Amino acid sequence: MDRRAFIGAVGSGLLGCAHMVAAQQTDKVSRIGFLAGGVRPPDGSIPAPLRGELQALGYAEGKDIVYEGRWAEGRNERLRALAADLVALNVDLIVALGSAAAEAAKRTTSTVPVVVLSAGDMMETGLVASLSRPGANLTGVNDPATELSAKRLQILKELVPAAKRVAVLWNADNYAMTLRYRQIEKAALVLGMSIEPLGVREPDDFGVAFAAMSRARPDALIMVTDALTNLNRRRVLDYVGANQIPAMYEFSYVVRDGGLISYGSDQSEMFKLAADYVAKVLKGAKPGELPVEQPNRYFLVINLKSAKALGLAIPQSMLLRADEVIQ
Repeated sequence: MDRRAFIGAVGSGLLGCAHMVAAQQTDKVSRIGFLAGGVRPPDGSIPAPLRGELQALGYAEGKDIVYEGRWAEGRNERLRALAADLVALNVDLIVALGSAAAEAAKRTTSTVPVVVLSAGDMMETGLVASLSRPGANLTGVNDPATELSAKRLQILKELVPAAKRVAVLWNADNYAMTLRYRQIEKAALVLGMSIEPLGVREPDDFGVAFAAMSRARPDALIMVTDALTNLNRRRVLDYVGANQIPAMYEFSYVVRDGGLISYGSDQSEMFKLAADYVAKVLKGAKPGELPVEQPNRYFLVINLKSAKALGLAIPQSMLLRADEVIQ
């Protein structure tokens, strides 16, 4: 074989190898773990907004990507074991929903990338070193929930001007939720209001909290949302409805369930932002070098039917700036 033919043969071989490597990379099916403190949905699927956005980004479910979901069923003590289970399955990445799940994932692995959402202020809770450069194996969507908590109390005061005493219901075993409670306490001092702390740690504690409110009825209530309070939200809605207590919530789905008012991020948008991080990491980006983002906006949602049942007139100025008014 002459020199020219030899070079051509080697070049063809190298090109063929390159095509084989590219094909292998293209054919790789990425395994995504999902970790949450809440209840496993009936179909066992991870949230549709996350799956849908990854589909839109070119990751076909079952072909390019598969999911492994783990839910703690409201028992945060199970999260570490569930996170370890995902790591043992050799997932390429873990999406952690909520502060407890994020903390469990962080403590379980320092190598598997973790994308966090709905975990509150990630710097205040110590999940990341900074928002611009989170470091280690973790990044995600930040929710400045402590600042939002003060804003929620301010809106509640505008809605119920005569309110002087506000009960706050939160999971006292969750540090991120406790930070929100403390921020509400600080805001109450500025607004000339007092706070009745109703910390819960397990489902039985809700009955104790309701009994406390029955003994000394508050003028209003704020429910801080995590897996525990979310799983028991129907009990909260029924109690405040029966006892005519105006209540503020963090997410609009509670208002659609019959709650009075909410102010917070849109959950679907949070999942879409998380999907963008997943795609970047799967393409080779290091999570610790991806700046933490925040939701683009926050939404005020009001349920007029619930307001009417409470005998509460919503100020026209509030209705005009509401993002959604449920009739």
